[in-house]
Amino acid sequence: MAETLPNVAEFTVSELSQAVKRAIEDGFGFVRVRGEISGYRGPHSSGHAYFSLKDEGAKIDAVVWRGSFGKLRFRPEEGMEVIATGRMTTFPGSSKYQIVIEALEPAGVGALMALLEERKKKLAGEGLFDAARKVALPRLPRVVGVVTSPTGAVIRDILHRIADRFPVRVIVWPVRVQGETSAAEVAAAIAGFDALPPGGRDGMARPDVVIVARGGGSLEDLWSFNEEIVVRAVAACSIPLVSAIGHETDWTLIDLAADLRAPTPTGAAEMVLPVRADLLDQVGGLGLRVGGAVRRRLDGLKSELRSAMRAMPSAASLFESRRQRFDLACGRLAHALSAAVSVKARRFAAVDGRLSPATLTARLAAGRERLGGLADRGVRAMRVASERRATRLDGLAKLLGALSYRGVLSRGYALVRDAAGRPVRAAAGLVPGRGLDIEFADGRIAATVGVRPTGDAAGGRPDGATPEPVPAPSSAPSPSAAPSPSPAPSPPPRPKRRPGSTSSDQGSLF
Repeated sequence: MAETLPNVAEFTVSELSQAVKRAIEDGFGFVRVRGEISGYRGPHSSGHAYFSLKDEGAKIDAVVWRGSFGKLRFRPEEGMEVIATGRMTTFPGSSKYQIVIEALEPAGVGALMALLEERKKKLAGEGLFDAARKVALPRLPRVVGVVTSPTGAVIRDILHRIADRFPVRVIVWPVRVQGETSAAEVAAAIAGFDALPPGGRDGMARPDVVIVARGGGSLEDLWSFNEEIVVRAVAACSIPLVSAIGHETDWTLIDLAADLRAPTPTGAAEMVLPVRADLLDQVGGLGLRVGGAVRRRLDGLKSELRSAMRAMPSAASLFESRRQRFDLACGRLAHALSAAVSVKARRFAAVDGRLSPATLTARLAAGRERLGGLADRGVRAMRVASERRATRLDGLAKLLGALSYRGVLSRGYALVRDAAGRPVRAAAGLVPGRGLDIEFADGRIAATVGVRPTGDAAGGRPDGATPEPVPAPSSAPSPSAAPSPSPAPSPPPRPKRRPGSTSSDQGSLF
């Protein structure tokens, strides 16, 4: 059993882990490691990426924090040989050491070419390079869009060549053509041109053709145009697109996805636009050819017209036969008129023979007899119709008399109207002094509403109720009323109502 050394310092597990962590970080604060990526499954939901670097004899864990992952020029891919730049550290939770990667690049041109071929196969399998997807360039575009760096010789060469060949409007979408953000900017520019409406937006017209251009460089310099985001943007663009990346010997993946590949940016301008002078010469030549064809056609039509005119008869010959026929008709007209008069005379003589006085007298007598019969029938029909209508009228008159209010008045009733001529149906609404018009069966009189005197002697109500208003005879009769009949004798005094009697005391208006 080992002897315990009391002078050796004691560490806790955490203290020992932190000491190892400091020793490793101090000793390997900056390292470059070459290895093959293993176990890469894409970035975590947190944005960090975890994988391993390995070679033939060892493996080390690696992590790329979210802030560094967005700045990587090359995205990690499974099996890719890379050179990772970063620092070594430990993870005390599992007693492991790992490298924190801050930069990543393929290990040499061979690795880039292998990655490029693998990506090419993948995108080709999705159909992004199919010839059926490509569209033809417009014959004469009015607006040309250019995606390139705003500085440098590329844009100057394109603008100069367009101005020489056929000056049109050029819209430049400035982007970085190299660096960490280059691929995203190029893809956004292509999508931006494609998203413009046909009528333009904010003063920017939609291009008829788009040129994606960059000068020459190494494979690493042109790598932005091999990124999937750029290739997919080129394949999805509905505007005809020309790829002009590098020199004729250089090629990128967007050359395969574009509708047309130009060997140089200057060559792209030549492919997009024709030479204006050549077009003018061509149009002039076509104009001369059209003019010659028109003249030859007119000459041929003139010849055909002359031939047709020679074959047609003259105007005099066309009227000769008509004149001869007219003369013959005039000669036959006098004889035809004489024959027609003779025929009409014979017919008139035959009719005249049938119109003797005896025949006319007999027909007149028959007509008169027939007319007399019709007159008798008409008189009888009118008499019967009149009797029927008289009988119906009598019935209606009797019905009217039965329904008229005058029949009610003849039975001893009277109709009371106010000054406006409206019927009075109750005494409650009458006001003393108001004029009334009373209609009887034999005439009408005018009356004035009065107040019944109170007390027993005057026929008042013993119960002390409010007296009812009664109409008093007016001093002047109504102009339309008949002479007033002699006054009737006063009725006998009304007996007093016994206590408890249920009969109602119905007052009189007089």
